[in-house]
Amino acid sequence: MKHLYIKQKVFSLSGKFTVKDQQEKDVYYVEGSFMKLPKTFSIMNTARDEVALITKKMFSFLPKFFVEVNGKEAVTIKKEFSFFKPRYTIEAAGIEVKGNWWDMNFQVLQHGEVVGSVSKEWFTWGDSYKVQIINEEMETIIIALVVAIDCVKADQSAAANSATM
Repeated sequence: MKHLYIKQKVFSLSGKFTVKDQQEKDVYYVEGSFMKLPKTFSIMNTARDEVALITKKMFSFLPKFFVEVNGKEAVTIKKEFSFFKPRYTIEAAGIEVKGNWWDMNFQVLQHGEVVGSVSKEWFTWGDSYKVQIINEEMETIIIALVVAIDCVKADQSAAANSATM
């Protein structure tokens, strides 16, 4: 079992942050596009090779995000039409997210078997997540999923803040 930690910088305009292991060594680098359309997040390994890409669909009635891992589309996150509470669905072949993913406390299952879990670290400056990897073959997709869900949440928060101004 492997533990990884995602700590985002609060005032990073470009959305750059790292994913660290238990020894606090960088394992992945995440870079968001700044002032570029469509909005993307690139996840790179220590050799700076891109292993995952998250893209927000530009022209869509409701927000939609695509997650590619190793050049193949792996996950789609899309907002569903609802009147009260925001509701999103995660679509992936054989992958399911159970728990409260909106509050970043969930398990990732593949074909009904738990392959990883995510929990939000409280009382930290910026968003921090602890990611437990049970099936190391799923490591990249789990990291991409966490970054994508956080991107969806940030997008929703920005939309809510601009609506109140």
